[in-house]
Amino acid sequence: MNFSLFAHMERLNEAQDHSQLYEDFLGLCKLADEGGMRAIWTGEHHGMEFTISPNPFITIADVARHTKTVKLGTGTVIAPFWHPIRLAGEAAMTDLVTGGRLELGIARGAYSYEYERMLPGLDAWQAGQRMRETTPLLRELWAGDCTHEGEFYQFPSTSSVPKPVQAGGPPIWIAARDPSSHEFAVNHGCNVQVTPLWQGFDEITSLMERFNDACNGYNGVRPKIMLLQHTYVAKDAADTHIAAQELSRFYNYFGAWFQNKRSVSQGHIDPISDQELLDNKMMSAENMQRDLTIGTAQQVIDQLKRYEDLGYDEFSFWIDSGMSFERKRDSLTRFINDVMPAFA
Repeated sequence: MNFSLFAHMERLNEAQDHSQLYEDFLGLCKLADEGGMRAIWTGEHHGMEFTISPNPFITIADVARHTKTVKLGTGTVIAPFWHPIRLAGEAAMTDLVTGGRLELGIARGAYSYEYERMLPGLDAWQAGQRMRETTPLLRELWAGDCTHEGEFYQFPSTSSVPKPVQAGGPPIWIAARDPSSHEFAVNHGCNVQVTPLWQGFDEITSLMERFNDACNGYNGVRPKIMLLQHTYVAKDAADTHIAAQELSRFYNYFGAWFQNKRSVSQGHIDPISDQELLDNKMMSAENMQRDLTIGTAQQVIDQLKRYEDLGYDEFSFWIDSGMSFERKRDSLTRFINDVMPAFA
């Protein structure tokens, strides 16, 4: 099983400096590269200090300058916010700039907060349909002289300029949850990225079953599947408990952004009170410790072995958590030094 890092800048309050946050982000990327991780993933989000990444291609182009061999992936671009010609061209340019290290993760998007601002009137269904129309066009545009008449996009014969460095273009990953998304990804020769949230091992198992079902009806080369999950490698039991509390707070804010019911000012959501945190039993620290990949190095190894046995090709260490840079760095260091060697 391969390992990768999934990371963004995250600003918790106005006192934090964006420049320092970016230096911290680069520090984690360098650590992942030097530690032998296969890839670094960073996504696309708009108007949210909670997850800062308005254009992952810009970030990836810069991260390439600070790393040597690690693959650099969009995890993920939000397909409905991009015209297919622009997405194909910018991805190809990024592949060129990074020396052929780009991997292209694509999703429909998750936050109605972003839909309202980027494409008013867009809902999750139409976003998914736009993604399904865009994705197959990318390889056609990279090949050149692509003409298209679709539901959302129409254009005369067009070629991506420049062309990607990688033959056939960068590997494409699709964020999938429901069976039809798995089938779409597999039938178009795309890898799959899944993100279980707070339903534990049962959800991790069911997502793999959906992927396997999709592969059973596919005659091509079997794509790869990546499991993305919040991870923390702790010093001891007490440190594990602290991490579970921090991730509980993160998921409360994640859920609030997703529900899109609280007011937002200067890119920060209206604060969640301590009582609200206590009242949200679904996202309690106890559930975080049960359902996420957190614990001492041996406990994390034991969890990852279960994922490997299910057939996952890659595990991506989701490090966004609201923790300090130092806690993120130390956890990632323990993961590289104490966990990854068990899978060498």
